[in-house]
Amino acid sequence: MKPDPRPLLTPEMREALAISERLQAELRDRPADPVAAMRARYAHERRYWNEVPVELESVDDRTVTLAGIPTRLRYYRPRPGPPAQVLIYLHGGGFVLGSLDTHDRIMRLLAKLTGWPVLGIDYALAPEHKFPTQIAQIVDTVVQLGPILTLGPKQFALAGDSAGAHLALATALALRNAGKRSPSALLLFYGLRDSPSRRLWGGPVDGLDETSLAFFRDAYLPSPDLQRDPRYDLLTANLADLPPAFVTACTLDPLLDDSRALAGLIAAAGGEAELRVYGGVLHGFLHLSRLVPTAMWALEDAARFLADNCSTPDA
Repeated sequence: MKPDPRPLLTPEMREALAISERLQAELRDRPADPVAAMRARYAHERRYWNEVPVELESVDDRTVTLAGIPTRLRYYRPRPGPPAQVLIYLHGGGFVLGSLDTHDRIMRLLAKLTGWPVLGIDYALAPEHKFPTQIAQIVDTVVQLGPILTLGPKQFALAGDSAGAHLALATALALRNAGKRSPSALLLFYGLRDSPSRRLWGGPVDGLDETSLAFFRDAYLPSPDLQRDPRYDLLTANLADLPPAFVTACTLDPLLDDSRALAGLIAAAGGEAELRVYGGVLHGFLHLSRLVPTAMWALEDAARFLADNCSTPDA
């Protein structure tokens, strides 16, 4: 039996967990379809954490066609003027859940803390859309970045949390393999897919029990044979020639060992990876910044990493 992580949580994380559990339990009118019900519960709970506004110069939504799919984008501008750089953000949710709305505060905070405009992508969700559709959409975003933003930025970075971190790394590898424009940096918040630490952590408290993880995997992959595809099993991919990567994990995350392995493998391939492991919080803690200080610390550390590793081009 896995240990209960609650005694190891910070007081703020315990309070946030109690709020999240109450919010999920109070949603009564749920769709009959199981996936739709999961999305409704997830969106309802996340709405609370996005209520406190982070004011920016402007925020606007637009829809463009990416890899043949109409895709909603959200563009966050922390200051006026044409963008010299942009941070492309990919939300988490196991490839099945999440949206621009569920991750709105995270993207607003990253725009404010980094000074970079942030472009959020509402990529197609599984199981309706299978791997590698999502990677193709994000690659197409990079290809079309100039027209999308009217005046193309001189550099871009990729960021994401959980499944979004997985997609950010997969996209960086796809761009490298295709000889296309590469990101200047990667901000990877508690991502990837498998880990020995899954035997210790992960359960009903964070929604990452074995059954849930298997569901997310099977929803995303069109065939079990693709589990070893290096576009999915990213730790088996060639990780050479990647931009500097900021890799975030937490001590109670079932994906902790994957984050440690990723940082080590990038370094072994001659790249640069900074691993930050935060204590007393659970997978998904970035959402909780209105209550949990550790979430703000992680975002501030990511902003510092971006500033340290990306020169500021002339606008």
